[in-house]
Amino acid sequence: MLLEVRAVAPFYKNGFVVGCERTRDAILIDPGDEVEQLIDAVRRQSLAVRYILLTHAHVDHITGVGPAKSAFDAPVYLHTDDLPFYEHGVEQGQMFGLTVRQPPPVDVFYDESPIRFGDYEVRVHHTPGHCPGGVCLEVIQNGGRGKGEGGRGKEEAAPHLFVGDTLFAGSIGRTDLPGGNYDVLMRSITQVLFALGDDAAVHPGHGPDTTIYHERTRNPFVLEYLASKA
Repeated sequence: MLLEVRAVAPFYKNGFVVGCERTRDAILIDPGDEVEQLIDAVRRQSLAVRYILLTHAHVDHITGVGPAKSAFDAPVYLHTDDLPFYEHGVEQGQMFGLTVRQPPPVDVFYDESPIRFGDYEVRVHHTPGHCPGGVCLEVIQNGGRGKGEGGRGKEEAAPHLFVGDTLFAGSIGRTDLPGGNYDVLMRSITQVLFALGDDAAVHPGHGPDTTIYHERTRNPFVLEYLASKA
């Protein structure tokens, strides 16, 4: 799997290019202010972006959707529960004293259908709590873990999870923003994300990568929550 990540001021939000090394098909995840760097990475790798996938619609995750759509003419995907945030991108920017151009309309709302590009597919898991329409994008090789199965064979690679602002290395997403809910967020983390396997790589919306195992066993917010439920 080809993976490019970029982050720039003021939010230092991670935007991702994920590509198939064989077919050169790719997806763009959460293009924000770093979008021009993502576009350059796509062109340098000679990739063909098939989809623009959003983990949620907070302003730092959507400011680059317009330029990305213009560059690649790829459909934009979002969870329907975050549409109100998306439709008020300009107002979100004003809250931070920023001038934001309204992103183009959403083309597709996520359902349970896998999204395929090259030799890979994306499985979408609804993970609300940071916001109502937050999702985790689980990227696996075609023919990998069957839906609902708890493990993989020895020959199957671990999934890559693009979790937006649900889970971070050593931390969790904010729940003090509109639509946030701590209990819902913790259920998304412990019941949805953790079920995807300890060896899953986690690519958060901010900060460094981590793994499900590391966050399940060492994340202080997770440990406190699990202890409270014991």
